[in-house]
Amino acid sequence: MAGGKTVVVTGATRGLGRAMVARFTEAEWTVAGCGRDAAAIDELRRQYPGPHRFEVVDVTNDASVGAWAAALAEQGIVPDLLLNNAAVMNQTAPLWEVPPEEFQRLLDINIGGVFHVVRHFVPRMIAAGRGVIVNFSSGWGRSTSPEVAPYCATKYAIEGLTSALASELPKGLAAVALNPGIIDTDMLRLCWSDGASAYPGPEEWSQAAVPFLMGLGPRSNGRSLDAPG
Repeated sequence: MAGGKTVVVTGATRGLGRAMVARFTEAEWTVAGCGRDAAAIDELRRQYPGPHRFEVVDVTNDASVGAWAAALAEQGIVPDLLLNNAAVMNQTAPLWEVPPEEFQRLLDINIGGVFHVVRHFVPRMIAAGRGVIVNFSSGWGRSTSPEVAPYCATKYAIEGLTSALASELPKGLAAVALNPGIIDTDMLRLCWSDGASAYPGPEEWSQAAVPFLMGLGPRSNGRSLDAPG
């Protein structure tokens, strides 16, 4: 194995998450991933059996995330790389037309989910004296466009949360905000429809992005980075 390294991936069942799982397993990292779709998790378990671990976890539920982190720790899994990838997009609309429940859903997943994962995994990483936390941001966490205000708000929040977290970490750890770039995913198609097809898909993106992620270390702490490609 690649130095016996372990990666934890939220949102592992679709899009970027699924592609990253494939690349990390090819590189002989141990992968622990989660998602909300039980059928997709079962498929990952069949495709990538032990030592890899895949669980149905609701990142908006602190107790669910805590139980997952504790179960992994009991199996000796503390991440070298923690990828907070789980996120959702709002249906495009002017901000005043966004339903309150949809706005709250984005807050709960895109920000709350990252908080819950950090809360339960990072203390174990600190105890181990190592690890990099990558919180997935967006170009819309550093700029804006019309009709995606809720998503922009959550990704701007991730930039600030990550910068503050980086200032709190001890030596040996790092937290970075990563803009993955423009990728043809279901999320992008909500905004751009068929226009998303002009951009690389998750598989192509992951070929350069995963080696980049593997190379992150303590010197990256506090940086806002862009994935290659």
